[in-house]
Amino acid sequence: MDAEPQDIGQYHRMPAQGPKPRPVLESAPFSNEPGRAMSKKKAGSGGGTIALNRKAGFDYFIEERFEAGMALEGWEVKALRAGRAQLVDSYVLLKNGEAWLLGARIEPLPSASTHFVTSPDRTRKLLLNQRELAKLFEGVQQEGHTAICTALYWKRHLVKCEIALAKGKKQHDKRETEKDRDWARQKQRLSRHAK
Repeated sequence: MDAEPQDIGQYHRMPAQGPKPRPVLESAPFSNEPGRAMSKKKAGSGGGTIALNRKAGFDYFIEERFEAGMALEGWEVKALRAGRAQLVDSYVLLKNGEAWLLGARIEPLPSASTHFVTSPDRTRKLLLNQRELAKLFEGVQQEGHTAICTALYWKRHLVKCEIALAKGKKQHDKRETEKDRDWARQKQRLSRHAK
């Protein structure tokens, strides 16, 4: 027989080292954690505004605002990321205990799939809780009141719709608003020239 080694453990011993450090990847410029790459932020998908209904402030007295989610299709979300939305003639229809957005136009991207029909003016369901819906229904029952969409915006990765309970302005109210706006502009000009 061959000679046995003096210490059998010498063949089974590993050097005493801690866990190996993870290599830092060069392609991870935005990462908080070493070795893990994060995707770059897209320009249009931040927490910003997608579309505003500027005419709403001129035509209505805004009394109360609500935040609603929207039931959208995939092509609509992509178009909203590109900022292709208009709220000019949009309004909210309250029917059968649900809220619907009518008249909002979301133009499909030219690269949208041809497998399904893209309707830019389709009616979209608004997602509100029962308490908010009840408040809206009650408010719309009052004479001269309506529900309108004032803005579309991103809240994290979700599209939100700002709904306002509003009262229509009379012609003299619109003139008064315009006078106030002109006077505010005039004051601003005067204060700039006075400095």
